[in-house]
Amino acid sequence: MKSIRPALVIVPCYNERDNIGNLINEILAQSDDFDILVIDDNSPDGTAEVVKALQREHPQVHLMQRSRKLGLGTAYRAGFKFALDRDYRYIITMDADFSHQPCYLPKMLELAASADLVIGSRYVPGGGTSGWPVHRRFISGFANWLARTVLGLSAHDCTAGFRCYRRETLIRVDPDTILSSGYSFLIEMLYKVETQRMRVVELPIIFVDRIAGKSKISRYEIYKALYTLGRLKFPNLPWGRIARIGGKYGEPGAVAISIFALLSMVWALVKRKDISDDFDASER
Repeated sequence: MKSIRPALVIVPCYNERDNIGNLINEILAQSDDFDILVIDDNSPDGTAEVVKALQREHPQVHLMQRSRKLGLGTAYRAGFKFALDRDYRYIITMDADFSHQPCYLPKMLELAASADLVIGSRYVPGGGTSGWPVHRRFISGFANWLARTVLGLSAHDCTAGFRCYRRETLIRVDPDTILSSGYSFLIEMLYKVETQRMRVVELPIIFVDRIAGKSKISRYEIYKALYTLGRLKFPNLPWGRIARIGGKYGEPGAVAISIFALLSMVWALVKRKDISDDFDASER
């Protein structure tokens, strides 16, 4: 019989040389329960070399080097496969830039014993952000409100990357069926967990803006998130064809698709309100 290993912490990264060494040491200092998998997308700054140096001292540190920058969604899928193939009981994802503090890991693991998914949440009592400018708080807050409203999600932090999945959760969801890439991968994963009526628990965390290195979030992630919400809300529309047509026109095409997705969601919300109003009137 195979022995079930406790937990694997998956850390996707690109150009995180200034952070990755300290992050690994802090994760290992939390508990002996944590193994670490760093997924590096061929960072030109030497991130992988820092990890290799630490591997010589810590056999529980693993490194997956990819040939080029392939994105967050594919990194998660590769990390999940690594974890399932090696029989880890819990699979944690976190950012490499200390925005997700390692001190929350033991509590996250404790909560996962009775939950299918634990989310390190900015948007529950006790949670929050530190060092964010006003415009970033607005964009994040609006994105989470939109995801919750359009998809009917119960979790408050739908775009959080600090998560702990039970092994059985990943098997049931099957990450290979997730079509999204980038940060919208997180929305679709949560959507699949909730539509299968699995138990989601949110752990309040303070999300700390990075001190070292450069943020990887771009406006294209906003376009992709809107597209993903539209595709999940209206699965019968020809989204693949829409994406191929829009892709021929670069960023203007991406903007057009995003506007179409947003308008379709607004229409759905208006229709839902009309139906609700009609129902209330009939009750009276």
